[in-house]
Amino acid sequence: MFLSAVLLGLCICFIIFHLRPRRPKNFPPGPPALPIVGNILHLNLQNLMEDLEKLRKSYGNVYCLFFGPTPTVVINGVKAMKEAMVTKAVEFAGRPQDRLANDVTQRKGVLFADYDSRWREHRRFSLMTMRNFGLGKKSMEERIHNEIQCTMTTLDKNIGKTLTPQVMFHNMASNIMCQVVFGTRYEYDNEFITTIVQSVTEMTKIVSGPWAMLYNSLPFIRKLPLPFNKAFKAMKRSSDLVLRLLSEHKKTRVPGEPRDFLDCYLDELDKKAEDSTFSEDKLIFTAIDLMIAGTDTTSNTLLTAFLYLMNHPHIQERCQQEIDRVLEGKDQACFDDRHQMPYVQAVIHEVQRIANTVPLSVFHRTTKDTELMGYSLPKGTIIIQNMSSVLGEEGQWKYPHEFNPDNFLNDQGEFVKPEAFMPFSAGPRMCLGEGLARMELFLIMVTLLRKFKFIWPDDAGKPDFTPLYGITLSPRPYRMKVQLRLSQ
Repeated sequence: MFLSAVLLGLCICFIIFHLRPRRPKNFPPGPPALPIVGNILHLNLQNLMEDLEKLRKSYGNVYCLFFGPTPTVVINGVKAMKEAMVTKAVEFAGRPQDRLANDVTQRKGVLFADYDSRWREHRRFSLMTMRNFGLGKKSMEERIHNEIQCTMTTLDKNIGKTLTPQVMFHNMASNIMCQVVFGTRYEYDNEFITTIVQSVTEMTKIVSGPWAMLYNSLPFIRKLPLPFNKAFKAMKRSSDLVLRLLSEHKKTRVPGEPRDFLDCYLDELDKKAEDSTFSEDKLIFTAIDLMIAGTDTTSNTLLTAFLYLMNHPHIQERCQQEIDRVLEGKDQACFDDRHQMPYVQAVIHEVQRIANTVPLSVFHRTTKDTELMGYSLPKGTIIIQNMSSVLGEEGQWKYPHEFNPDNFLNDQGEFVKPEAFMPFSAGPRMCLGEGLARMELFLIMVTLLRKFKFIWPDDAGKPDFTPLYGITLSPRPYRMKVQLRLSQ
């Protein structure tokens, strides 16, 4: 009996020894990993940030975690981030393959596609189109201002009252993207926009959550009827809606006179070369990618902005004074006005720094054998960028742990942008919608602050600045009180 127990114990030890994850030679350090599950049990999957920071303090700015048998490298701090995403940008520009996000999108979009000729062609086209502020008869600024007016109407109806701004800002951001991508703005109770917003929210929540970790790490569960299947259903609902819109566009478009992103893509299909990677399938998934990338991030940044401005009224007032001075005699702001508003610029950038809306960016993958900070990384190594470690890094900011626009102002009060400011990531995978997001944030905040004063309600209690964790960070739900400014 004793001998059997000893033999069983030896067998178990032998199996554990051979199943435990192994680090490649000269690979970054990290905590001991268990067989099969790796380091998953070491992490709080509801909020990774605190655990990742503890690991950084123990193992340095470049360390390894195993998700199942797969080694993943977490990079922290400006020095490591710049070496990977700027100096060796192409070597770190890949995307992890065979993951939930890739399966849901069928690798046909741009957000999760790997670094190859098809991705480069679609990335180049999408950037060119997004930067073309003169789509159709309306400029990008006009589209944004049109949506702002709808929000202004909502705020006018709530003068002296309190309201919850979460839905208002989310609808604003999603409708601006709808205008850019689909050429139409929708009433907020319209079936199309409510379904798109709900589906996008559901997909991003699942893709960033614990079920995605399990799906990615344990292949044998992927066929089971588990909650990650909701992401596939949400994508099906979204793609069906976009397919319906695409059919309508084909009937009404005038070739060479694009009204929106769909028209631009259809024009590209008309002149399709033999080696082109453009197709209607890829159009549908690319359009959904743009909606995903341009909705949550912008709306959560706006929510963060007004949460902090209400609780720092002196900063809100100083913004309004600068806005009044620069826009005196003008009907509305334009994006170029930012050059005359260094303080407003500093506030917006400080909001983005504090908001840190995509704290782990989108995972990368090495495209070849490479090195980082002296460590050897084989081709295919998954890379996680810990943006929190950069946007709050000691020594990079005057006030790394507090909301203070002086982080972006020099001694002369001029706007400056430290190299550690990279909320949109960096390199070839830098956020597609950066230009649009910057324009939205400036025009929306300036226009609203010019007319309204935003106040933290007396009965709202102490504000909670702790964000809710997901693929994007978002402020906890709050209420705001709206007043007309005396100058208005």
